[in-house]
Amino acid sequence: MFARQKYYYTHQEYLKLDGQASEKSEYYHGEIVAMAGSTLNHNTIAGNLYIDLRIALADKPCATFFGDIKVWLEERDYYTYPDVMVICGEPEFVGERTDMVTNPVVIIEVLSKSTAEYDRSDKLHASFTLASLQEYVLIDQYRMKVEYFRRKDQLWELRVFTKAEESLGLKSIGVDIPLSQIYRQVKWEEDHE
Repeated sequence: MFARQKYYYTHQEYLKLDGQASEKSEYYHGEIVAMAGSTLNHNTIAGNLYIDLRIALADKPCATFFGDIKVWLEERDYYTYPDVMVICGEPEFVGERTDMVTNPVVIIEVLSKSTAEYDRSDKLHASFTLASLQEYVLIDQYRMKVEYFRRKDQLWELRVFTKAEESLGLKSIGVDIPLSQIYRQVKWEEDHE
């Protein structure tokens, strides 16, 4: 029996394919990882966060980005598309590319059933290598649950929020968002897993 050999893509091959593709994919150590299709809840949650952050940061030197800007994680050989991210100060681009940055302060991912494990493991740990990153947030779209990671000295601490009256306090940018706002207009399914 023959083992199927994996094909490893170069950065140039990935960037060319990603630029031509109708659906986004991420790059991890030479492998292309397809991103999950979006749901109404996913879009609603990411949209709520984008709007709330955009309004809250209007008078600060920070900008909010939504889904189409890649982050290059050089230390882990990884290109990723966060659902929402915040950059303070000037974006640091990769070469001449204005669609790829290296300095987010906050990254927010809305979890999908097919990507939750990946978002909590490889992607999470790769993101922790960014010197600029202060906070990383995982939002469950199937039940009210927010996992909040914050860099404190050289360690990362985790807090979990599950109640509508609780707030996600993003300390690095001075913004508090109640879970009731994050989940506004979300239609819960009967089966939450």
